[in-house]
Amino acid sequence: MAPLVSGVPHAAALIGPGSEVLAFDTARSADHDWGPRVLVFVAAGRVAEVEERVVAGLPERFRGFPTVFGYHGQVRPGVTVTELGRWLVERLGFDPRSGVGLLDWLSSPWQSLAEVTGGEVFHDGLAEPGLEAVRQALRWYPADVWRYVLACQWRRIAQEEPFPGRCGEVGDELGSAVVGARLAREVMRLALLLRRRYPPYAKWLGSALARLPGSAELGESLGAALAARSWREREDGLAAAYGRLAALQNRVALAERLDERVRGFHDRPFRVIGGDRFAEALMAAVSDPAVRGLPVAGCVDQVVDAVDVLTRPDRARAVTAAALGLTT
Repeated sequence: MAPLVSGVPHAAALIGPGSEVLAFDTARSADHDWGPRVLVFVAAGRVAEVEERVVAGLPERFRGFPTVFGYHGQVRPGVTVTELGRWLVERLGFDPRSGVGLLDWLSSPWQSLAEVTGGEVFHDGLAEPGLEAVRQALRWYPADVWRYVLACQWRRIAQEEPFPGRCGEVGDELGSAVVGARLAREVMRLALLLRRRYPPYAKWLGSALARLPGSAELGESLGAALAARSWREREDGLAAAYGRLAALQNRVALAERLDERVRGFHDRPFRVIGGDRFAEALMAAVSDPAVRGLPVAGCVDQVVDAVDVLTRPDRARAVTAAALGLTT
């Protein structure tokens, strides 16, 4: 590739969508939409010129793989030439080189943030701020935004944590299992957020959790909850997971230290961690008045599950702005 862009300031990287970007790919990944790929970023005025060079000079195969292949319904070269700002707006809905505001952070799906900050940069010869500066700016949330997103994730747990027991108490083990699985997902996402990892979308959530240091015990607790045949066993697994998360929250030290033990839910026979305790402590530690004034509803991944929203930055920004009362 390098000779084809000789003399042109550029960046080259494997970032964006694709399981190989986040190193989740396996041999199965190569069965469709797969081949040697790279993004080449150049100045807007040189995109057509460089693209012409690439198309004319690209070898037919690279390490045994065709360089032109079917990708999302189009047969095209695996080298994409584009301008950095345009690509960022298409992926995120904004260009971080102009600054990252509150709506920018909260409307950017975790998967998209992971795709921009993960992967590999092979060369960054763009004028500053270049590609690496963009990735560094998006590497993780500012402290108060992090507290806010964590608070909203604890709130999601708080809203449903007594329900596996309540469903089971009336003989609805199926309903209990469904709510238990929902809570397990929220626990997994919270564990990743506490470790400064953007949670990936559903297919790779368990794989991402397994990579976290010290996640084996948490995984065992959640596995026991999901395999349980009774609501009491399910509650045992979830309660153990909650306790581990509470301990991690205290170690991260973003808010007041709280009791890590589960407790009864009012006078009912259900054990909960009291997720709202942690949400309130985190919000109390927020110093930014703009963040402190937000409803504890969350970022776009916490507000909506629809793939057709999360994969469209314009829709993600509109939904987030409407839910949080922010200006687009």
